[in-house]
Amino acid sequence: MAESTDVVVVGAGPAGLAAGACLKKAGLNFIILEKERQVASSWRRHYERLHLHTVKRFSSLPFRPFPDDYPRYVPRNLFIQYLDGYAAHFDLRPRFGETVRAIRRDGNDWLVESTSAPIRAGNVVIASGYNTEPTTPSVPGIEKFKGKVIHSAQYANAKPFAGQSVLVIGMGNTGAEIALDLAENGARPTISLRNGVHIVPRDLFGIPIQMVAMLATKVLPTGANDKLFPIILDAALGDLTKYGIRRPPQGLLQQIRSSAKIPVLDVGTVRKISEGAIKIAPGLSAVTADGVIFAGGGQGRFDAIIFATGYHANYQSFIAAGAAKNEPGLYFVGYRNSVTGLLREISKEAMEAADDIRRRQGGAVAA
Repeated sequence: MAESTDVVVVGAGPAGLAAGACLKKAGLNFIILEKERQVASSWRRHYERLHLHTVKRFSSLPFRPFPDDYPRYVPRNLFIQYLDGYAAHFDLRPRFGETVRAIRRDGNDWLVESTSAPIRAGNVVIASGYNTEPTTPSVPGIEKFKGKVIHSAQYANAKPFAGQSVLVIGMGNTGAEIALDLAENGARPTISLRNGVHIVPRDLFGIPIQMVAMLATKVLPTGANDKLFPIILDAALGDLTKYGIRRPPQGLLQQIRSSAKIPVLDVGTVRKISEGAIKIAPGLSAVTADGVIFAGGGQGRFDAIIFATGYHANYQSFIAAGAAKNEPGLYFVGYRNSVTGLLREISKEAMEAADDIRRRQGGAVAA
């Protein structure tokens, strides 16, 4: 016999906790399912030097701001403390060790099958996060490489790589910051960059770029901003083409809208590139026993390779085929990347989902 509740929330990271707090405020019954044994498991695995790239004012979860003594850009360890405190404050009690295996329609309800037992609910909130499964591309010859090969998900700090020549494949925010960490701690990093990349300073002339973007997108249309930003960014960062870094054909905002790919928020990587402490190389053609062959024929010797090639969300693996994102009673929180910040979007989406669920059940949202 399946257990019944109003809402099942899948995941106990920031999105799942935000959804839980909003559902509690709305007076709804819910169950949070989490496959790991603690909240915010992905954040606990991230590399040690990680900070939020968005200001704390616009990065807290609903109904509970960050403590006043937290810095503008919250470091990983304090963010984890905040999430632990958030769960405790709202008395959120996820069921840990529960891997969701299938979510399917059963009459007017959803049937959620997980590790322990099935749960029937009128609504399901998918909040399992972007960074669920590491993505590693297939590169010819990788099995021949004699050095260390890891995904960035396994990177904690630069200590194991001190004195080594390290190839970082990919220049998203993770790849750029890992290369910076390596350069500042005795390694010799090279970033392999296959395509163009948009890079913006975390603070533009002293103002957080998040706040600049929020203002710009209110005042000007996307096309105008995409023409203006390159001029401003060249003034702030200099001409990066001389280091082998080019911009994509798509404008910065258009790329976010079309592919949810946010720009690199620079926290020092560009300076290290300009100093020669971080090298830029083309994409890979193949891997050899002691290095790589780059596209175009150049070669390099490396002691280690780090794939900073991103993640993919795995909710497609457990949602029944045919279930649409706009299907009544099915909500997604935490999958909308925005120039104004993912955490800000999470808060908005969590409140909207709880509001909609309560309204559909015939009541008003509690204050």
